[in-house]
Amino acid sequence: MNLSMNWIMLRVRDLEASLNFYHEILKLPVQRRFESRGRQIAMLGAEGQPKIELIQGSESVLKPESGVSIGFEVESLDEAMEYLKSEGIPIVRGPVAPNPHLRFFYVLDPDGFEVQLVEHSDKELS
Repeated sequence: MNLSMNWIMLRVRDLEASLNFYHEILKLPVQRRFESRGRQIAMLGAEGQPKIELIQGSESVLKPESGVSIGFEVESLDEAMEYLKSEGIPIVRGPVAPNPHLRFFYVLDPDGFEVQLVEHSDKELS
């Protein structure tokens, strides 16, 4: 069997607030937006990449404290931190450098899910 990641689904309280975070702030493209069985749904992500499916609903399948986080690669962690700070998004944990080639930090989405931004590097960190 040959598998590839297709999407990750998050139930969100307010689809517009989540779209503002993932699309407007993090710049993920909206691939589709539709209604199914009375629920508003949006699929976000770059072409050829796994998607985040946001479903607006009153009940949550996952709680933010469930240990789930979503990770995104960035070219420059320092630029990402400055950008998010300018958008009013606080860093809740980090930056952390567990080895010389990896740095990351966490912010929270509007529903409290952790979003990790990661920079991989071939250079040694000082």
